[in-house]
Amino acid sequence: MFTIIRKKALNNDVTLMEIEAPDISRKAKPGQFIIYRIDEQGERIPLTIADTNPETGTVTIIFQQVGASTKMLAALSEGDSILDFVGPLGSPSHLEGIERACIIGGGVGCAIAYPQAKELHRRGAAVDVIVGFRSKELVILEDEFREVCDNFYITTDDGSYGEKGFVTDRLKALLDAGNVYDEVIAIGPVPMMKFVSKLTKEYDVKTTVSLNPIMIDGTGMCGGCRVTVGGEVKFACVDGPEFDGHQVDFDELMHRNSFYQEQERGHACRLTGGMANG
Repeated sequence: MFTIIRKKALNNDVTLMEIEAPDISRKAKPGQFIIYRIDEQGERIPLTIADTNPETGTVTIIFQQVGASTKMLAALSEGDSILDFVGPLGSPSHLEGIERACIIGGGVGCAIAYPQAKELHRRGAAVDVIVGFRSKELVILEDEFREVCDNFYITTDDGSYGEKGFVTDRLKALLDAGNVYDEVIAIGPVPMMKFVSKLTKEYDVKTTVSLNPIMIDGTGMCGGCRVTVGGEVKFACVDGPEFDGHQVDFDELMHRNSFYQEQERGHACRLTGGMANG
């Protein structure tokens, strides 16, 4: 069993938890993920590791309540335990040789982008960060990002905070102003990563994205997380989750990610009804 040491609501839908998992905390690197299962009947849900503290033996996860399993996890309290917490899984981020980077996070994807910014800053790289949200009340990790970057830009779709517009608007302005990056790392909703990659391809800037396909076992055996990259089938759990954004078939990924939306909504509604009645 793995104990919840700390729990914090970042906004109405996004929750931060620190889980006691000393072995994972010692080994995990930016870009890797865990798979949790609340109990014997629970689903296996992958979540990227947002941070680690080897001294306290904790692993930080940040998740959005979008389905039954994440709603069940969010309902737990500090001191509660979950059955399975497996990791670190996936290949770590390849950050060697990057002297100047632009890290782009969209929505809850900022939780995945933060470790890259933190590690690059620790290595002495120059780091620009662009984060995007629909509105001010959804903003997360602003203070944390400001501590690990040289320039910080925040955009909102409705203009309620920061700059009105999308992360691609700010990125284009920076590129047009002559900023040169060894690499752009974009993590967030699939459409956001698609359009960031489309933009950076025009400017010939290397771009890495972190993909979130449907995943079950996390070891490459089930094939559920297959994605097409450069015309070849890859498994996000072992070949990724990070890939060359200019080579990813984003349209196929979006189509595959929508396969079970009806079942997910039905399960979440049944859970909500059960919790309300119980």
